[in-house]
Amino acid sequence: MTKPVEISFDDLRRLPKESTELWVQPSVRQRVEQVLRFRVSEPKKTTRETKCVIVIGGGTLLDAAKAWRADQSPATRLIAVPSIWGSGAEVSPIVVANDLGQKDIRMDDRFLPDQVVYWPELADDIPGDLARTACGDSWSHALEGFLSPLADDALRNEIAELISRMLNTPLGNSPRWFKLSAEACGAQACSSVGLVHGIAHTLEGPLRTSFPDQRWGHAKLCSSFLAPVMAFNGQGDGKSNRLLAQYGVDKKGVLKIARELHDASAYRTALPFLIDNWRTILRDQCTRTNVRLVRPSDLEFFERWIAE
Repeated sequence: MTKPVEISFDDLRRLPKESTELWVQPSVRQRVEQVLRFRVSEPKKTTRETKCVIVIGGGTLLDAAKAWRADQSPATRLIAVPSIWGSGAEVSPIVVANDLGQKDIRMDDRFLPDQVVYWPELADDIPGDLARTACGDSWSHALEGFLSPLADDALRNEIAELISRMLNTPLGNSPRWFKLSAEACGAQACSSVGLVHGIAHTLEGPLRTSFPDQRWGHAKLCSSFLAPVMAFNGQGDGKSNRLLAQYGVDKKGVLKIARELHDASAYRTALPFLIDNWRTILRDQCTRTNVRLVRPSDLEFFERWIAE
């Protein structure tokens, strides 16, 4: 897979001001405006005449910029700067958009940014709980990409080595997660994901509608469901456990991380929505590439599951 070219922060600052615009996540706008003197704009105001757009934000804003450039202004240079890890949108050919509460997933190399910049200091602006759940998104990408039936031997070896480095990186506000997250996303884009993502894509809309004051984002759902899905995958024909052992992945370490990421309260809140939307989850394209076949009767496993 083609990857965006990584450039330095100094390269970013040297761009011509008259032809460059910024799209910035509100949470980091103050920090950004202190050091980058480009005109701040937004999707509705940026025109095709703009030669370069720097987008600094999370996955939702990065994906919006990727879709805008591909669909409306292909000649515009796009530089992605993630303000939080997890989605890996800065290196992904995938765009995820909300369409009437449902996730619309598009994949095409034209969605890839031209360049990427990692700004380690942005890790300081991430609230601790969000940093932790963002790690859960990264872990879900790595593990589901590794276990996907679409992964080949070379990719599994690559992800196994990545998982080893992830196990040696503490959960939370470490800027190392920016690049680990990017690697995890890039790897899973070469295979697929599984049930964790099928659940997250399906439940995010209904939970946000029912609890508008709570942070029911994709990363929170991935973090809360990673442990039960890994437990589910470990049953049945045992393929999940065999793959972990075959490629030297530390199963105990991985399951320990999954349990640390698990939010029991969030899981209990989400469980009725899982029950109500189980048929939709089964039809999700991510669920269809889960390492273990997911059947209607498997809902009972998640109704009974309790973190150890």
